[in-house]
Amino acid sequence: MIQEQRIRALNQAKEQKGSYVLYWMQQSQRAVCNHALEFAIEAANRLSLPVVVFFGITPFPESNARHYAFMLEGLQEVRDYLARRGILFAPRIVFPVDGAASLAEQASLAVTDRGYLRVQKEWRRAAAERMVCPLVQVESDVIVPVETASGKEEYSAGTFRPRITRYLYAYLRPLAERECLRDSLDMDIERDDIDDAARIIRMLDVDTSVRPVQFYRGGSTEALRHLDTFIDKRLDQFAELRNDPGADCSSNLSPYLHFGQISPLQTALAVIDSSSPGKDRFLEELIVRRELAANFVHYNPVYDTFRCLPEWSRKTLSKHVRDRREYHYTTGELEAGNTHDRYWNAAQREMVFSGKMHGYMRMYWGKKILEWSATPEAAFETALTLNNRYNLDGRDPNGFAGVAWCFGKHDRAWPERAVFGKIRYMNDRGLERKFDMDAYCARANALQ
Repeated sequence: MIQEQRIRALNQAKEQKGSYVLYWMQQSQRAVCNHALEFAIEAANRLSLPVVVFFGITPFPESNARHYAFMLEGLQEVRDYLARRGILFAPRIVFPVDGAASLAEQASLAVTDRGYLRVQKEWRRAAAERMVCPLVQVESDVIVPVETASGKEEYSAGTFRPRITRYLYAYLRPLAERECLRDSLDMDIERDDIDDAARIIRMLDVDTSVRPVQFYRGGSTEALRHLDTFIDKRLDQFAELRNDPGADCSSNLSPYLHFGQISPLQTALAVIDSSSPGKDRFLEELIVRRELAANFVHYNPVYDTFRCLPEWSRKTLSKHVRDRREYHYTTGELEAGNTHDRYWNAAQREMVFSGKMHGYMRMYWGKKILEWSATPEAAFETALTLNNRYNLDGRDPNGFAGVAWCFGKHDRAWPERAVFGKIRYMNDRGLERKFDMDAYCARANALQ
């Protein structure tokens, strides 16, 4: 079932006589449980046409070789799975708007998926203006469409939760896979070979100093393997141990959700089908917290700047900007993990070498950058830069919301103290009191 609220016409063009229905894939990088793909197949069957899937490979803001290697592994799998369904995949090293607009000239209808960042919105707006056929956006990377869940930027999870919860029954429905009635595999459409990721990375001329990681391989198959492992071995203890860095009870799905290589709907339904006592806590993270982040970047136009923070947090941080800092580190020292705090250094090392940081340590990590920087504005910029540079799941709504949370976003005022003002404070003694930090440090320091 594809709910009407997921579907939005991006221009007023009329269907034309064409050779295919085009699906411009960009955010939902998967061939399974993809509402945009299934909508395109439905339209193609109605018009007795084949489906062609296009993906534009281009430098993305703050992306590097690590991100592209992971993404290309996933796209290789998309190509192979689509071929088994009789659908041609046409990835091209081209600015996505140019590639999509060009292919739309021979399409009766074009379909695309949805992203919430400014650049993603701008790409779709620009393509819609250039296309001579309709461009229809179909939302597939959240459970509840963002405007349906809420028509405004929400203050916190507490205000957002009751709003989105009322819609979950209607949207937590399986998505059937359609049969594509017309084959497009023999169509003569330009496409680039994506098997040699290193060659493509060189062609894109992106930053190669951040190397690909060996700990996470891209693609839906790997995503589902992580999901199955999590449900079988970790979900029962998730509510109790999710915050414990030493226990490492996380799902490891965030890189795959970031690239759209696994559907949040498919993930939620698999967890709901289990009898695990940890499922409600995980669904809170997957749905309420993750979709609160989508709400944030959609409605807050300055989500990637210090100005995104609520007035109370900016005011309290400004009040304490001249407070004495016991430690001060440059961005270079932080990037190298060269501080006095071995727990922070371990978290930085985990991110640099594995491409992902434990969720609780991300909070501690961000709080300490605030504590050790000359100004809160500089701290915000440093945290965002490092998060986006090294994490596979940086540069997305969750990443922007996570960094902003460390500075008071989606949180409340706490008792006032030096440097932090009324921003929530975290320290190493709290980590030691709650968790096996020696186990976490040992695991992080073994990475290389």
